[in-house]
Amino acid sequence: MAGRKPDVTDEEIIAVLEQASDPVLSTNEVVDQLPIKSNATQIRLKELRTEGRINGKQAGRSWVWWVSDDNE
Repeated sequence: MAGRKPDVTDEEIIAVLEQASDPVLSTNEVVDQLPIKSNATQIRLKELRTEGRINGKQAGRSWVWWVSDDNE
C-alpha cells in the first residue's frame, strides 16, 4: 500500500472481525472499534477482501465483513 503508513495494521482490522460476538460486522461496526476514519476503514476492508484475507459482501447500501475458517 502506497502513501502514509497506516495507523492500524491489517492484523488489528482482522482481529476486530475475529473477536466479534456476531458472525458478521458492518463497516460502521468495524469503524467503531478502530482509530481510523470510515473511508479509510472501508478501503482497507476491501483491500483485505481482494487479498482473500477476509470475506465481505454488499448488503443493501452497506457492506458486511467476516472471517471464515478458509481465511486462516
